[in-house]
Amino acid sequence: MDVVVHETADPEVIVAEFAYAFTLPDDSLAKVPCVFVMRVRDGRIIESRDYIDPIRTYTARGELDRLIASLRKGAS
Repeated sequence: MDVVVHETADPEVIVAEFAYAFTLPDDSLAKVPCVFVMRVRDGRIIESRDYIDPIRTYTARGELDRLIASLRKGAS
């Protein structure tokens, strides 16, 4: 897994970029980019947030229609 780590103005905070890779039912490979924002103190992660594009994830898995149907059902 390729990870790019960005240091920030706050020495406790780092931003890490990478991609989740997964195999689809047809054996093709899909990748979805992700970002983690972490606060590290004394060598320990004390906070972590992860950001991923759910639309891109569902699209890669061929499940976008299912997501939309679920959202429509929840909106009614």
